[in-house]
Amino acid sequence: MRYAASVMVLTLFATGACAATAGGVAPPVQAVTPQASIVTDAARAHPSLWPQAASPAAMTDAATESFVTQLMGRMTLEEKVGQTIQADIGSIKPEDLLTYPLGSILAGGNSSPGGDERATADKWVELARAFRRAAAERPGARIPLIYGIDAVHGHNNIVGATIFPHNIGLGAARDPDLIRRIGQATAMEVAVTGADWTFGPTLAVPRDDRWGRTYEGYAEDPEVAQSYAAPMTLGLQGTLSANHALTPGHIAGSAKHFLADGGTTGGKDQGDFAGTEQALIQTHLSGYPQAIDAGVLSIMASFSSWNGVKHSGNETILTDVLRGPLGFKGFVVSDWNAHGQLPGCSNESCALAFNAGIDMFMAPDSWKPLYESTLAQVKSGEIPMARLDEAVRRILRVKVKTGLFNDSRPVEGRLSELGSPAHRALAREAVRKSLVLLKNEGSVLPIRAGARVLVAGHADDIGQASGGWTLTWQGTGNTNADFPNGQSIWGGIQEAVAAGGGQATLSADGSFTQKPDVAIVVFGETPYAEFQGDVDTLDFLPTEPLETLKRLKAAGVPTVSVFLSGRPMWTNPEINASDAFVAAWLPGTEGGGVADVLIGDAAGKPRNDFSGTLSFSWPKTAKGEPLNVGQPGYDPQFAYGYGLTYARGGRVGLLSEDSGVESAGASLDRYFVDGRFIAPWSLMLRDAGGDTRLGAEVTGASPRGGVSVRSTDGAGQESARALTFAPTGGEALIMAQPVNLTRQANGEMAIAFRYRIDVRPAGRVDLTLGGGHVNLTSLFSAAPRGEWRTIKVRLSCLRDAGADMSGVEQPWGLKSDKAFGVTVENIRLAANEGDAVCPTGQ
Repeated sequence: MRYAASVMVLTLFATGACAATAGGVAPPVQAVTPQASIVTDAARAHPSLWPQAASPAAMTDAATESFVTQLMGRMTLEEKVGQTIQADIGSIKPEDLLTYPLGSILAGGNSSPGGDERATADKWVELARAFRRAAAERPGARIPLIYGIDAVHGHNNIVGATIFPHNIGLGAARDPDLIRRIGQATAMEVAVTGADWTFGPTLAVPRDDRWGRTYEGYAEDPEVAQSYAAPMTLGLQGTLSANHALTPGHIAGSAKHFLADGGTTGGKDQGDFAGTEQALIQTHLSGYPQAIDAGVLSIMASFSSWNGVKHSGNETILTDVLRGPLGFKGFVVSDWNAHGQLPGCSNESCALAFNAGIDMFMAPDSWKPLYESTLAQVKSGEIPMARLDEAVRRILRVKVKTGLFNDSRPVEGRLSELGSPAHRALAREAVRKSLVLLKNEGSVLPIRAGARVLVAGHADDIGQASGGWTLTWQGTGNTNADFPNGQSIWGGIQEAVAAGGGQATLSADGSFTQKPDVAIVVFGETPYAEFQGDVDTLDFLPTEPLETLKRLKAAGVPTVSVFLSGRPMWTNPEINASDAFVAAWLPGTEGGGVADVLIGDAAGKPRNDFSGTLSFSWPKTAKGEPLNVGQPGYDPQFAYGYGLTYARGGRVGLLSEDSGVESAGASLDRYFVDGRFIAPWSLMLRDAGGDTRLGAEVTGASPRGGVSVRSTDGAGQESARALTFAPTGGEALIMAQPVNLTRQANGEMAIAFRYRIDVRPAGRVDLTLGGGHVNLTSLFSAAPRGEWRTIKVRLSCLRDAGADMSGVEQPWGLKSDKAFGVTVENIRLAANEGDAVCPTGQ
């Protein structure tokens, strides 16, 4: 589309703009001096040290800039401020746009039409259209929204979309053209559902695999992201062209998270990169120059910090470097309420971040007060008018280049593109290329298609194979029915074996009546995203897979392990018990790609060879300390770049089964699971007089009344604890040394547990956490006796009720002032998937 057509749209949209405030000029009110910089010498970037890059000239062609200049001349101050605010669809309604002239909406990881995470694709289209209509109906400039979504491994929020392997698997493929084609397919699937913008590509360089977002990075070395950044950008957006918008089926990209999100100490999400500017450039600048050169239209600033200074408030990074040597001309968006973490700021107010270089606030639930405070800060001069105009120009520039001023959306609603045969074939190709063969003793692979094959473990679970950021933020609770266009690993194996005249049998526990020729055991990590994915060690803890492998080995059955994970893990015992071991990462919805490589032809010859190589070093111990190619003392189990093939084999001897880890670290998110309290947490009982005693194994009440506890059956045998409160009341608490749950509260995590009412409360019952409490009396009183239910209470609710999240020594407790009986189990932190509450019952 040429912009001559857009000038007519501008004329129509500008009708009704207030001439008195044209250009947004308004007299300052109660002038305020902008907050001083928070940047320390240790976190001060020096632009002269950074490499050169530049957004293409086509991003700022004369027609685009002229159009934006004319439009800004007709905008009110309120409309300009509105452009800088982004709200989440879970916290805004279309009709709100009639009052608030916001510039953007997003669908966060747990947000969906009507709160239904399994909403059909047409409901997503209706949602996009409803918001666009409302924005167009507002009097004034009526600038179109830009609607963003996390499409990080395909259009992963939508039922029926193609789910590609996560980036960790794509990094193993070492195939830039594959990345370009995946970007292109993802863009099309996003566009047909009405969104305009994805928060990708992710260019993190994870240096500590304990980080819960390791799988979002392509590799531990920046070389892979550097080779992928431009192809993914071009796949998503196409090539920018002067005087033209993106072609239909393409969407805006957002390189993220700028900068060093993968370099935090201890692998802690939203943590701190403690390092030199040289290390920041050499490792964590990653593929940003390549993405900028390719024309990426936006960049997302990281939650994380450098030497103690949050990037969202570091003007030397966001302005001096990004707008200087890196030559970026698009706009910078913050991460989810990240501005609220800056000194002197809150989620509702943060001039500091804006002045540092954030052009658009991602303010999912805080958008309304943030809009009001930002407007006031511009009027007072705390945010200079020139800075506001600069941000608005960048945002409008991107909207023009994205084609949002053109009402025509020729691909929107073409839902046949979701999970199309072509996209599924591409995803299957990606799975084949991502697999890494770590071991193949006795040439157990490839498996002859005519063989009798036993398939055990989690082979028939597409949700586990897809991992986090799949339909929901944490990727939990999904079943195969949620992937109508997908095929599980089991489905692919069954199909391949049957086609070769063989017989495949699915047996989750590995049992069999007729001895198989070979067994494939699929196991690995269960889905997670940030927060819940952060771990203390890389020890693979579940015991069932190893027990299954050992039983099969004892029965004389050759075994092939297919390991699903979002990071390399210490699996030496499992590797030793396997004849072949395949790192399959998180392959997504096309499990047939696994069978394409594992299952040969009728003669046992390969149909496809392994080609993937490790883009992350495989650990020799479970300690989890940073293990990256090139570092001093580098000593992995399997090195960066390792990968066997059928054509080029190699022997793996017996591996050490000494994990190097003495004991499990403290669990931040699991407190009472499978009938046991997870170290270091323990149950304490407190009576009405304040006497406290250990409650893990105590039965009977104290002489002064209080609480008694006993083990009982829940989801499993003795998996629950029955709590009986005396008429004088008492409290049951889970206790340990203090832990910091600030990030989890900011991330809208929830405290969750299953409960069954045994005796209705005679008085008040509170859920307690770290000094905060909420009233659950009404909820417990209304629950049917004897029926198991689950509750999730938002951590932010307890924080607002007085909990100190920076030092929580008691993450769960129930307090009753009178008689009450309840049985509880599975006490943990969980993602708010639209089902968490903030009780206010009496």
